[in-house]
Amino acid sequence: MKVENASLEDLLEGLTSGEIAATELTKAYIARIKAYDQGGPKINSVREVNPDALSIAAKLDGVKPTKSKPLAGLPILIKDNIASGDRQHTTAGSLALADAYAKKDATVTARLRKAGAIILGKANLTEFANILAVGMPAGYSSLGGQVKNAFAPDQDENRIPIVHPGGSSAGSGVAVAIGAAAATIGTETSGSLLSPATQSGVVTVKPTVGLISRAGILPISHSQDTAGPMTRTVRDSALLLNVLATVDPLDKATARQKRPKDYLDHLDKDGLKGARIGVPSDPSDPGNDVYYSPLSPRAKEVMSRTIEALQDLGATIIRANIPTAGWIGGAGTEIAVLNRNHFSPTYNQVQRAPIVFVYELKNGLEAYLKKWAKGTAMKTIDDIIAFNRERPVEALRFGQDLFLAAAETRGDLSEPEYKSARRMDLKHAKTLGLDAYMDMHKLDAVLFPANAGAGIAAKPGYPSVQVPAGFIAGMGGKDTPDYPLGATFAGRAWSEAKLLRFAYAFEQATHARRMPPGVPAL
Repeated sequence: MKVENASLEDLLEGLTSGEIAATELTKAYIARIKAYDQGGPKINSVREVNPDALSIAAKLDGVKPTKSKPLAGLPILIKDNIASGDRQHTTAGSLALADAYAKKDATVTARLRKAGAIILGKANLTEFANILAVGMPAGYSSLGGQVKNAFAPDQDENRIPIVHPGGSSAGSGVAVAIGAAAATIGTETSGSLLSPATQSGVVTVKPTVGLISRAGILPISHSQDTAGPMTRTVRDSALLLNVLATVDPLDKATARQKRPKDYLDHLDKDGLKGARIGVPSDPSDPGNDVYYSPLSPRAKEVMSRTIEALQDLGATIIRANIPTAGWIGGAGTEIAVLNRNHFSPTYNQVQRAPIVFVYELKNGLEAYLKKWAKGTAMKTIDDIIAFNRERPVEALRFGQDLFLAAAETRGDLSEPEYKSARRMDLKHAKTLGLDAYMDMHKLDAVLFPANAGAGIAAKPGYPSVQVPAGFIAGMGGKDTPDYPLGATFAGRAWSEAKLLRFAYAFEQATHARRMPPGVPAL
């Protein structure tokens, strides 16, 4: 079996028929990691391979996938901010947490194991899920180094990717693209699944906050954080959602969860017939045409073909801008941070960061270090800041300005400015934003290019599903090889089944995904 481009459906059929065994499959993915991730183009998507992966696989040899163990024998990578209570580290890519292990499995990890999956290893990521420094390159961590974009792996004179791999779940996205695992799990606060999915040409589901438990995941913001699958097909993502979506007493947000019995039952090639899809682009109102107007000519072509395909599949397209209040954000929702990242074009200039992220970071990170981490001397955000300061060359290539800002908060979320910012986020992105837009035009979903709509959907905790749509080229005025562009369907809370149906119909009609060059079958 050629594993590099196989879907979970293909792999499960092979495991069921005996065409391939769990140990063979695990060895095949480890070989690809060695050949392309650690050797050859050195893509660097995997930070650590599970030292027990093969022994776990051996116990699953001959175990057929069943209803109770639907992932039996499948090697899956998890992002290195998801706890695993084994011999793997959980580090968020930080040198300060290089020795850190987890006391037990995150709920996501435990669900995968219960379903029979092999935790193949930890995927590299943007350090601390891109909340350490202003302007940190996507996919860079002080511990794991730089993840490359597998379609366009060149770097500039500062060893920064010309075409970034997407962040912060960079390794999770790239590993799926190059066939280094059967599937991966990433996390998102605002764009960290959608961004690497578009850059690597893979499928992802950024779920409603509360669909998948966050217990045991190194946090940024409990208001917006979630885990999600990254796969080669929409069907694969639906399969993983079936496993991961569960009520968990360790995460209060899951108590209000709404999910169907089986996401696979909602996949339909004719699923776009009669759907009303909003395209937030009205060139006659250029001040509010913020999602489509910045696109390059080639990206506009991809999205134009996407819209045509949706219409051909029976969808009604409604072109209208999202109201100003929805996308511009509420007053008092951002904090000023001095950018001391000397690689950034805004070095020594004031930049804006979301207040909710900065204030919730200290609270959530210190709770994780107390409840979940072991083997590390790091107990507080101040400990990590001090560790980094003592190792500026190794740990602070891009600074730690956001951590410095977070350290100045009380850490108990009692500040009135935090509470006000959260209220304003919900008022503008939800009530005056997506809810108003979808109500006004009676929409089933909103179509965004790539990860352009990540922020407005993430603030109210709404879901998005992204599927490959085509290819573009060029970055910052430089010629580049072709790399992917995705189409994102966003909707209201708990609408994952509907969004998956739309994405599946589009995927089956277009088949836009392809593997990167330079990573052929071994």
